[in-house]
Amino acid sequence: MARKKFGRGANKCWRCGTFTGLVRKYGLMICRKCFREAARELGFEKYG
Repeated sequence: MARKKFGRGANKCWRCGTFTGLVRKYGLMICRKCFREAARELGFEKYG
């Protein structure tokens, strides 16, 4: 079965590789779980 080329399942998290819960805002392309772990390193002060 071929991978999706467009839509929600077309992109994956660059840290863990999952396709669910992706944060695409600001071009992050990181899932929400990884975002919570790496938010401080990425420059987001609210989380941490």
